[in-house]
Amino acid sequence: MENPFEMIMEKLNSIENLIKQKQFNSPSEEQSVIQQTMNLNQAAAYISLSKQTMYHHTSTRSIPHYKAGKRIYFKKAELDQWLTKNRIMSRDEIEQEATNYIIKHKRKF
Repeated sequence: MENPFEMIMEKLNSIENLIKQKQFNSPSEEQSVIQQTMNLNQAAAYISLSKQTMYHHTSTRSIPHYKAGKRIYFKKAELDQWLTKNRIMSRDEIEQEATNYIIKHKRKF
């Protein structure tokens, strides 16, 4: 029969090793989040808008953003999604959609 104190020490060592591994992984994850977060100036430059326009979008809540005190932050992925949400269809796509509608909704006389 194993000594119970040795078993406890082994388990504590394995827990300690897991914690150390997690600590080594955390800084890279944290850096990734920091790199994906932008302040107002960086976000304005990224999407080619003026700071005044960015302030307008944040005040009307039309752009996703975060506030920490008086500072405003943006996530790159959310800005990308916001930029691409109002896609304008091409002329060919509109014609194709109209053709499909006509085919599906034939008038009966």
